[in-house]
Amino acid sequence: MAAMGAESRPARVLFVCIGNSCRSPMAEAIARLRYPDLMDASSAGLVAFGTVQLETRAVLAERGIPADGLSSKQLTKEKLREADIVINMSGRPGAQLSIQGGPRIEDWEVGDPFGSDLGVYERICDVIESRLADFAAELRGSPKSETKPAAPAPRSARPARRGD
Repeated sequence: MAAMGAESRPARVLFVCIGNSCRSPMAEAIARLRYPDLMDASSAGLVAFGTVQLETRAVLAERGIPADGLSSKQLTKEKLREADIVINMSGRPGAQLSIQGGPRIEDWEVGDPFGSDLGVYERICDVIESRLADFAAELRGSPKSETKPAAPAPRSARPARRGD
């Protein structure tokens, strides 16, 4: 993707997971705080739960990331059409989200913390923050960070099918 110039608008980035209650709201909140010049972030779920998990809000609060305004929203074709880039964390192939003339879709493998303890949410948030830093560097046209690649999802994180 081309670097974002001063005259460019931020990329409209839609973060998607299963329930829009854990991973995608985390990514939305982090992107809005850390990368507002690069991303106009939003999120949605394949089957929105209608609420953002308390553990999601707690992990964000620990890191000083505002969770105000986060809500669990249903993914729609309209939301897909409005996006420039979709970051799919649902654990399902992003090709299933594809619409003709639609946005670029990236699949990120991020474990689902739904139903797990706060420590799992913290580790998942670490993975998301690392992926977002690399993605922001890509949007800027810079090389990826020199940090080691994100570790796979912890074994205690449930497979991406239940809640998020």
